[in-house]
Amino acid sequence: MKKEFKILIIDDEAAIRDSCSQVLSKEGYFTETAEDGSVGLEKAKETKPDLVLVDLKMPGISGMEVLESLKDIDPDIVSIVITGYATIESAVEAMKLGAYDYIPKPFTPDELRLITRRGLEKRRLLLETSALRQEKKQMEENFISLVTHELRSPLIAVKQYFDVILDEEISGKLKEKQKEMLSRASERIDGLMKLVNDWLQMMGIREDEVAKRTQAFDLKPLLKEAIELLKPLADKSDVALQLKSLDDIPRAYGDKITLKHVFMNIISNGIKYNRKEGKVTVSLREEGGLLAVDIADTGMGIPEESLPLIFDQFYRVRGKGTRKLIGTGLGLSIARKIVEAHKGQIKVHSTLGKGSTFTVLLPKAQQSRKQNKSAKKVHKKGAGLNFNPTSIKGGQRNE
Repeated sequence: MKKEFKILIIDDEAAIRDSCSQVLSKEGYFTETAEDGSVGLEKAKETKPDLVLVDLKMPGISGMEVLESLKDIDPDIVSIVITGYATIESAVEAMKLGAYDYIPKPFTPDELRLITRRGLEKRRLLLETSALRQEKKQMEENFISLVTHELRSPLIAVKQYFDVILDEEISGKLKEKQKEMLSRASERIDGLMKLVNDWLQMMGIREDEVAKRTQAFDLKPLLKEAIELLKPLADKSDVALQLKSLDDIPRAYGDKITLKHVFMNIISNGIKYNRKEGKVTVSLREEGGLLAVDIADTGMGIPEESLPLIFDQFYRVRGKGTRKLIGTGLGLSIARKIVEAHKGQIKVHSTLGKGSTFTVLLPKAQQSRKQNKSAKKVHKKGAGLNFNPTSIKGGQRNE
């Protein structure tokens, strides 16, 4: 088992490199050494180690910078800092940059073995977690494929048969009772199709896929487009749509396709659950360094006890005004999942009988670019490290 683990030792002192390598090699681990940060990062790219022992104070690239760069090579790599001037500040900073633990010099072979075993156990758990996550992802993809082929395709075929039968020019004259029953069955098929499509969309939303399509864009044109597409539904329901926006609003950063779905879903809910001669008002503003889209309606409102549940999958508010409205209970779940994939938030305020306001908070374009840039923090290091050759025997340092 130990032969499967690879350990990289990065230190500018030859005595430390040689001694640590000898101790760990005797334990059955494959070891590699590097005399500075630059060489260490190159070897990390080549050998893909499971664990890295890294000195904080080295000429050239510092140990802190090495810790930061190792995460780009492998986010699950386990890093242990070896240092001769361990302080709370340096330990905390190292942990922030991804270090698993640290060992102060001088240390004994037993101390090195113990901390290495703990680090490799952490690595083993990380790899198992990653494998389980990948397995879950594969199961989801297989499930989507199953639903698509085993449920969606037959439903489409059944729906087409109903359409043919209900077309009296093709199938012949139907009795009124037959027509009524077939129409109801066709509506049920439509509802089931919407459920399947919504579920497929819910399963298909992944943060990494959304991130690939993110870009800087103006929210106002996107909101105008969503309102225009829903205007026929609003006119049919006798509901007015209105857009209010600041003139100099910053650009948003996100995926226009999925965000358009979010806004259309919430606006359409505002129309469906509204009253005659009601109104849905869409406002664009700034809030706490984010962009806020408020979608307010003058509808029936949401009971207080239902507010914590409306974003749950398949949950629908039950009441006199909602019994005849068809829905899957997935729309707001999908909206929340999309918004959270954008590192945003979605919240709701509602008063029963007066209406609801949904607020979608999204990052600004400039803000997102700053967050994506890794901040390089270079700390001034203390005096040279004192290695005790009596603790771990190894070669002498090359001056």
